Order: sequence, then structure tokens, then C-alpha cells
Amino acid sequence: MQQSEPIRVLVIDDHDMVRRGLAAFLMVAPDLQMVGEGRNGQEAIAMCETMHPDVVLMDLMMPVMDGAAATRAIRSRWPAIQVVALTSFEEKTLVQEALAAGAISYLLKNVSVDDLTAAIRAAHAGRSTLAPEAVQALIQPKQEYPAVGFDLTARELEVLALMVQGKSNPEIAASLIVSRSTAKAHVSNILSKLEVSNRAEAVAVALQQDLV
Repeated sequence: MQQSEPIRVLVIDDHDMVRRGLAAFLMVAPDLQMVGEGRNGQEAIAMCETMHPDVVLMDLMMPVMDGAAATRAIRSRWPAIQVVALTSFEEKTLVQEALAAGAISYLLKNVSVDDLTAAIRAAHAGRSTLAPEAVQALIQPKQEYPAVGFDLTARELEVLALMVQGKSNPEIAASLIVSRSTAKAHVSNILSKLEVSNRAEAVAVALQQDLV
């Protein structure tokens, strides 16, 4: 059986030691391949143009261009490239900004090697991973939520439960035996009813409100 191609990973961080540590980690993971490293958002965009990575490990606080701006540009130009925010900060505004920019995951730099490996693989498969601290930041009661239930239908609650499990739209469609367009419509309705802008925030609200 032919082994699949390794996941191509680009590392962007303005600290040399962080990049070296991540490079050493990626070298020992047989299904991961580091294809380049950069020090700021501008370099990240340029490298995506030439190296076509599958996943970018993106620091957020960098000179020249920050990680959120770079993430937004990358996701706009190359939607197939997934961005994992990897940072030292867990403030709610940073988490929200990174996710709104298009990052699929948000991890802190104290993440274990096994968890980071799993997050890279999940990102490549279209599944989100959020550090517990990021989830906590998102669900801090800074705003009033609508009444528990959010007028979600029984089917939407099923879809939300699958979203909490990290399922992608195609996986949700397969699980519920519906078309991908129907699954996508359910996800869009859920985001609207929960008054959130992305799947990660929907999962955070679902967990905080015990919706599933």
C-alpha cells in the first residue's frame, strides 16, 4: 500500500528558538514535512505563493505584519491552506481576531508535542482544535446570550453535536445521510441563530450552554 504524501507545514514565528524547536519536532514526525520558515506575516504570504504548504503554524504577535492579517490574506488567496494560530496569548480579542481571520485552530505554545501533531493533522482534514484556554476565553460571560435552546431545530442540534465532535461539512453530510449543501445550510443556520461568526465560536457556545 502506497504511503500518502506528508503534510507540508510552514512555520512562521519571529523568535528563532521557537522556529528551531518546531523544525526539530517536525523532522521526527514521519507524516509531517517542514517546507519553510518565516519571521513575519509578509514572509508567510510570500512563502505560501512559492511553497504551497498544507498547514501554516502562525504566530500572532510579529513585526512588519501580524499573524491575523497574514492569515486573512492567505485564506483569501489560498482557501485550501489551513492556518493554525500558535501563540503565547489567550486573550479573548486575540482568539476572536485569529478565528475571524480564518485560522482553523488556536493553540498556545505550551501545547504538548502529541497535541500539536494531532492539531496539524486535524487542520489538514478540516477540523478545528482549540486550546482549553482559548475556549474559556471565548465563553467568558462578556455578553448576554439568548435563552438556552436558541430556537435550534432537532436536526440543527444533531448537526451542532457533530460540529462539537470536530466533524467537517462533508463528514456531517455522511453521518446524517444528507447532501453536502444541506449540511452547509444547517451549519450556516446554526451560526446565525447562535449569533457567532465561525464554527469554533459555535462550539464554544454549545459547550458553555450545554446545548449538546
